[in-house]
Amino acid sequence: MLKVGFVGCGFVAEFHRRALTQVRGVELTAVYRRSQAEAFAQRSREAGLGDTRIYDSIAQMCQEVDVICNFATNDAHVSTTQEIAEAVKSGSELQGIIFEKPLARNLAEANEIVNLALGTGVPTAYFENNIFMPPVVNSRHQLQAVEKAMGPAHLSRTAEEHAGPPMGEWYWSPIRQGGGVWSDMGCHSVAVGMQMVTPLEKSPDYLEPISINATMSLLKWGNKPWIDELKSAGIDYYESPAEDYALVTLTLRDPETGDHRLVQATNSWMYDAPGLRLFMETYGPSYSYTVNSLSSPAELFIGDRAAASIEDAKLAVENAQATRGGLILQPNEPDLYGYAGEWRDAIAAFEEGRNATLDVKYGRLITKLILAGYLSHEKQQTIDLTDPNVSAELETYVPLIQQGKGHEVLGRS
Repeated sequence: MLKVGFVGCGFVAEFHRRALTQVRGVELTAVYRRSQAEAFAQRSREAGLGDTRIYDSIAQMCQEVDVICNFATNDAHVSTTQEIAEAVKSGSELQGIIFEKPLARNLAEANEIVNLALGTGVPTAYFENNIFMPPVVNSRHQLQAVEKAMGPAHLSRTAEEHAGPPMGEWYWSPIRQGGGVWSDMGCHSVAVGMQMVTPLEKSPDYLEPISINATMSLLKWGNKPWIDELKSAGIDYYESPAEDYALVTLTLRDPETGDHRLVQATNSWMYDAPGLRLFMETYGPSYSYTVNSLSSPAELFIGDRAAASIEDAKLAVENAQATRGGLILQPNEPDLYGYAGEWRDAIAAFEEGRNATLDVKYGRLITKLILAGYLSHEKQQTIDLTDPNVSAELETYVPLIQQGKGHEVLGRS
C-alpha cells in the first residue's frame, strides 16, 4: 500500500481525492497545511482513504510518504519542487513524484523543475488527465485493428470549454497562473489531441512538432457586466487581462514516414452552457470517433419552486451554469475526465520503480507548445518549431499576458 501526500488541497486536489477512492493500493495519508487542509483531511478520512494527517512542512511529509504530489498553485511549482528535492537529498526515500498540469508557467521554470526532479533519481509522473479518459482510451482500443489495417488518424479536433473559473481564485491572475485559458486548459487539448493522432504503441512524444498557429481573444470577460463582476471579486481585468478564448492549430510530423498530422484545439472561458465540455473528434482513413463529456446517461429536472433548495449545482457537473430546468448529471466525473486512470497508471509505474506513461520531460514538452502558442499570437504568425532560433527564443520567453501586459496583445471593450 503506497502512502501518498498532497501539497495543495484546492480545486484540482479535490478531484484527485475523489479519484483515489477508485484506485487500489494507495492511501492518502498526508496533506501540507493550507487554509482548507482541515476540511480536506476530514473528507479523506471519511472516504476511507486512510488516516490523513496535516503537516507543517514538505520536508516532514516526504519522510512519511512514498509518493508526493505537487498540486500547489502554478506560481509555487518551482519552490515546491525545490523543497521536495532537498528532502530527498536529506534522506527521504520517495518512490514517486507527481506533477499536476501545467508543469510550469514558462520554460525557464520547466527546465528548473525537470533538472530538480531528475536530480532526485525518483520516478516521476506528469498528470494530464484527458489522455486517460475512458471514452478516449476505449475508442482507441475498439479501433486498434482498424488503425493497424488503415493507418493512424490524421486529424484531431479537441475542445475544453466552460464559462470561467470560480471567482476570486488564483486561476484568474495571468501572472500567478501563467496566462489565461490557453495556459489553464490548452495543455489538456494539445496533449490529448497529440495522443489521438499518435500511432499505436508509440510513445506520447513520438510525433515531432513542426509548427503552431494561434489566435487568442478576450471576448467575454473584458466586457460588462463580466469585467465588473471580476473587479468586485478582487480580479482586475481592467489592469491585467488574460485571454478567455484560444484557437490553435498544431502541425506534427511522423519521424519514420514523414507524414503530417494536425491537432486543432479550442479553449474558452466563455462557454455559457450546461457546464464543462470536453469535446474530441478524431479522423483516420475510413474511420473516426467522437467524445463529448456533456453526453450523459443521466439527466435531472428541477422546477422553479424546487430550485431554492439547491445547495451546490456544481455537484452535478463541473462548472454547471444553472440550478433549474433540464440539467446534465455525470455520475462519476473523476473517472470520466481521466483522473482515476492517470492515478492507476502512476501507481503501477511507481510500484515497478519506473516513470509513468507521462513523465516530467513530457510535461516540459507540453509547456513548450503552450508557450509557442502565445508567441504565435503575439507575432500574429505561424511559428516554425523546427527553427533552432525559435527554440532558443522560447527558452527565455515570458508571454506579455503572463507579464501582466495583456492590453498590448488583447482587445478589450
